[in-house]
Amino acid sequence: MARPTPLSGFPELLPAARVVEREVIASVSRTFELHGFANIETRAVEPLERLAKGGDIDKELYVLRRLQSSDASDDTGLGMHYDLTVPFARYVLENAGHLEFPFRRFQIQPAWRGERPQEGRYRQFTQADIDVVGRDELPFHHDVEVMRVMVEALGALPLPPLSFQVNNRKLIQGFYLGLGIPDVTAAIRAIDKLDKLAPEAVAALLVDTAGATSEQAQRCLDLATIRVSDDTLVERVKKLGVDDDLLDRGLAELSAVLEGCAGVVTDRVTVEANLRIARGLDYYTGTVVEIFMAGYERLKSVGGGGRYDALADDGRTTYPGVGISFGLSRTLLPLLAEGVLAGSRPVPSAVLVALADEDSRTVSERIADALRRRGIPCEVAPSAQKYGRQIRAAERRGIPFVWFPAQGIDGTDQVKDIRCGDQVDADPATWSPPESDLRPTILTPDPQETSS
Repeated sequence: MARPTPLSGFPELLPAARVVEREVIASVSRTFELHGFANIETRAVEPLERLAKGGDIDKELYVLRRLQSSDASDDTGLGMHYDLTVPFARYVLENAGHLEFPFRRFQIQPAWRGERPQEGRYRQFTQADIDVVGRDELPFHHDVEVMRVMVEALGALPLPPLSFQVNNRKLIQGFYLGLGIPDVTAAIRAIDKLDKLAPEAVAALLVDTAGATSEQAQRCLDLATIRVSDDTLVERVKKLGVDDDLLDRGLAELSAVLEGCAGVVTDRVTVEANLRIARGLDYYTGTVVEIFMAGYERLKSVGGGGRYDALADDGRTTYPGVGISFGLSRTLLPLLAEGVLAGSRPVPSAVLVALADEDSRTVSERIADALRRRGIPCEVAPSAQKYGRQIRAAERRGIPFVWFPAQGIDGTDQVKDIRCGDQVDADPATWSPPESDLRPTILTPDPQETSS
């Protein structure tokens, strides 16, 4: 059989890298659960008509078709979900009678998009989402809550510094209305292109697509240049000389988000108002946020989200919500590839129980069972080689300790830390490795090593 060719855009991790991914998932899950968010998992496929409601992404969908169908056009009407928000909205509608609102949920699952693979963009990728959804109404304080929770969750990870850049759609919509721009939605979409186009090109778009005058277009760009993380936000916006009730409400909400997050920001995770952030999706109605990682600006945002007042609606009841999605694959895979993050070892075993000979395998297995009953991951050597070879096998697998069963009636068990050579008497009923060695962990290189 020929050696298989890797599939571009469908990343697979080696065990040590998978350690990092699993530890990150476990860490953010713990934080979400501490704040009362329940975990759910939705199916991998959704009806195509529902997926199409989420945006103009028809060319990126993976569609399911029956392999044995004689007609190539005879598909199932199903596609793989391209994010976790669309299936979550459907989940809420289907299960509303069994959910208690406001419903807090977190979801960590793969999604699929048929786009061209490149760094940070994959055809299969994992996301971590949190949302709070209400029935007919959802108080604004949940916007602050969701932001705080995600800041806290990502702040616990050994990642490069992260910046939460927040805006409010009411603020920018009110500003454009106060200016008298004819097509506010087109103006938002134009401003959302500032990370791809020069300001002059965006100004031209504002004139061509939103009906703005050149002066109005410049005022929109002036608003988009405001970035603050303190209490000067209102003053700086008001200096632009635009008055509108919706603008004032958006300013108040954005200020409340900044104030509410002040207690959880650190030198590694910051929150600031960035009035360029618009997020082009039409369903955002209030708070919007994008997350950026220092040193990896080429990835663009590694997460984002916001408030949506009518994402789910069954004709009788509307389910407003607010949520943030963090791109696990988008963030971790480049860091793993560059050695910024690594797993401490590729196997969970903290101990290799040595094997004196095949006749004593039962003895070694009993020792391993005693360690496992106390929560210590271990394995028995696969063959009775010389102890030196068994130690080298443990080194290759990253296992820090080797256990030597007692020899003779008066002998005692011993355990050796093969990293430093220390060897001591040990009893499987009482001995434990240091907490830091019990499970694989995430390693981050010394900053001096990465800069050299």
